[in-house]
Amino acid sequence: MSKSNRRYFSLVRSGTTAELDIYGDITSWPWLESDVSAYNLSQQLAQLDDVTEINVNINSYGGEVAEGLAIYNALMRHPARVTTRCDGFACSIASVIFMAGDERVMNQASLLMIHNAWTYASGDANELRKQADDLDTITGASKAAYMGRVSITEDELAAMMDEETFITPEDAVSMGFATAIEGEEPENVSQSARRAVFMRLTDEDEDDDGTEDGDETGEGQGDDPDDAATDDDPADSPGDDDPEAAEDPGEAGEKDPDDEEDDEESDDKDAGGAKASAASALAAFLKKTL
Repeated sequence: MSKSNRRYFSLVRSGTTAELDIYGDITSWPWLESDVSAYNLSQQLAQLDDVTEINVNINSYGGEVAEGLAIYNALMRHPARVTTRCDGFACSIASVIFMAGDERVMNQASLLMIHNAWTYASGDANELRKQADDLDTITGASKAAYMGRVSITEDELAAMMDEETFITPEDAVSMGFATAIEGEEPENVSQSARRAVFMRLTDEDEDDDGTEDGDETGEGQGDDPDDAATDDDPADSPGDDDPEAAEDPGEAGEKDPDDEEDDEESDDKDAGGAKASAASALAAFLKKTL
């Protein structure tokens, strides 16, 4: 479908791929061409039982929660692979529909917006308290859709919804609302536990080798001029004829604190080397079995 023929709300099929545009309000009373209702959409989705891909392009300020949840669930229930794209704004319940995508793609110039459900109310104190409780329950349905995708905690999500938060493409990806930004190369993702362990051990092994090589290189490159001067300085070497150079018998059994530190450093290096060797061996084994 060419961009010049794109309507505000349309669903067009091409082979086994369907292109759905939601470019308007989500409402049960679709007066305008741009309005989208769950009934209209579900009727059209029912005719797409043999498509394998559905691309959903969204630019909407949101609308009725009930309608939006129905659209979200209809897309989640469909056997096709769903890709949702935010072409401008995906606000309020439209951001919940965005969560229905197996792939959720933000454009560079696009925003999500999430907030708590709201309504108009009238009545006595009991009625208003009930309305508040009902709103919390309704908001919980949207939270459930977000929590199925995001990598942040429920408390962090709740705080963002309380503050009515606009989310940039970068933040959407980092927090899990989106999986990619249009035009950017995604990072390689693997669900192989063995591969993840192998990559972790390989990285640690390389870090350990780099550190040890650096230490060994630094120690063996050459003698420190100050050390050379100290070794060659006869004034610092106790002579046989110097009575002050004689060792105190009472101090013969004592150990120099510097020597103790050297021993500890040597033990640490030995432990680090053993750990690196074990990691290398395990990494080699995993590499053969991947």
